Amino acid sequence: MAILTTVILCSNSPLQPSSRQLMDRHPDTLTQLARPHRKAVLVALLCITIAGGILFGVLNARNDAWFIAIVEWAMAGYSIALLQAVRNTRYLERWILAYILPFFSAMMVAVATPNASATVFGWVLLIPLVSHLLLGRRAGMVLSLFFIAVATLIFLYRFQGDPGAMDPRSIANMVVLTACITVFSHVYEVSRERSETQLLRMAQTDFLTGLPNRSRIKVFFEREKSRATREKQPLSLLIIDLDHFKQVNDRFGHEAGDRALVFFADLLQRRLRSTDLAGRLGGEEFGVILVNTATTAAAEVADDLRKALKSTGISHDDQTIHLTMSAGVAELGVDGDSLQALLAVADQRLYQAKNEGRDRIIPPPPELTSPAILSPG
Repeated sequence: MAILTTVILCSNSPLQPSSRQLMDRHPDTLTQLARPHRKAVLVALLCITIAGGILFGVLNARNDAWFIAIVEWAMAGYSIALLQAVRNTRYLERWILAYILPFFSAMMVAVATPNASATVFGWVLLIPLVSHLLLGRRAGMVLSLFFIAVATLIFLYRFQGDPGAMDPRSIANMVVLTACITVFSHVYEVSRERSETQLLRMAQTDFLTGLPNRSRIKVFFEREKSRATREKQPLSLLIIDLDHFKQVNDRFGHEAGDRALVFFADLLQRRLRSTDLAGRLGGEEFGVILVNTATTAAAEVADDLRKALKSTGISHDDQTIHLTMSAGVAELGVDGDSLQALLAVADQRLYQAKNEGRDRIIPPPPELTSPAILSPG
């Protein structure tokens, strides 16, 4: 039991960062990441169920256990149909439930059959493993506990008068073994989820500044675009470029340039709302997505950033580096309906700001400007 307690404590160890600390992620992100893995597991289980259902159906039929034989053959036939359905489906989670609920229910029918051997309860040990592999840690644990509880009640009902089956040592063995498999399955799924989240965070994060990269910006934009369209709210994009940044590298060195990029990334994170997203597009160019914000308010946000940057110097080797920025503003619906279109328009306005002398913000023309909306975040 000490080992079991240690495993449970490790699965909730404070040394591991929470998923919320790792990245701002949409609830569907981990589901999307887990789909290839879960689909492969489901296909393998369906093949095993088909072979096992046919085999055990024949064995039970030879022993005149026709009811359970028919149940097993029916499950095998059902699995054949599911195997065809899941190959190119977009609704994998639905098909997982369509398999796992009948499979576990058929298992309960098997263990409840009066003439079935007590060894059939060994199949119950598969429940936590299959549940966690196919449904993840939360739904997997809930389903595991439910069907294990049902199997326990069936066992107690069937063998309440059997001294051998009800021997405390036998009961303790089964309880500890079931608990170990359940906990190990849960810990494995937690570890897999954290590993995938960490890999995703690394793949979507700029190494130098710690800001999201283009990949993360695209994911965030698509999510917020759907929400903005659904709720009829504005969504704006800024492209920001640090002025004369090459001169900073040439005069002070690349280490100073890196410090300047990190400084500006920190400024963005401090000055923006928690609902917005700032990311690094590459080099000294940054992108900002402003949620529920029209171009007028977006230009005000950009100008606030410009003033904050201009008024703050960066210390490096007893010298002070002063930076300015230029930015272009674009709005969803006004300047385009895709991230690529908004980036192109905002980039044009950014270069207009550069051509007009830098250290300025270029919003859309007045005739294209929508009312300012800037919700607190």
